[in-house]
Amino acid sequence: MSNEEMLVSGGEPQFSERLVAVTRVAKVVKGGRRFGFNALVAVGNGGGMVGIGMGKANDVTEAIRKAGESAKKNMAKVSVVDGTIPHDVIGRFGAGRIILKPAAPGTGVIAGGPARAVLELAGVRNILTKCLGTTNAHNVVKATLNGLKQLKTREQIRQLRQIAV
Repeated sequence: MSNEEMLVSGGEPQFSERLVAVTRVAKVVKGGRRFGFNALVAVGNGGGMVGIGMGKANDVTEAIRKAGESAKKNMAKVSVVDGTIPHDVIGRFGAGRIILKPAAPGTGVIAGGPARAVLELAGVRNILTKCLGTTNAHNVVKATLNGLKQLKTREQIRQLRQIAV
């Protein structure tokens, strides 16, 4: 998808949002418990740009809106080659680990819920994944994004090593 296709009439890039998790949290106060919500949202354009964000508020819709804004501020460019990733990588965040392996065309996205949301929004169509350690949605999503940020294509590695083709 080119930059012209990504821009809508207002000049704003076109992003898809996906709600990954909503958590109810409680704050204990003198009169009892005050309930609030955390929302984890992934945002991407399906062409190599993806971001994640978290929002907190007293109602779910406000938490989701805040999370979406946060995700758009934390966008990252991801290397996607022919609908898959260029090489194996392990993403790490906290106690969460995720192994990302490239897959042949037609395999699909073999991933759990939180990782699947991030990978599909990044534009990855064929990939194999395995979560190790915690399966907490926040840590899995951040570990997935960490792994995707580590990816480099052959051309990027050649430029880094200053090798002529």
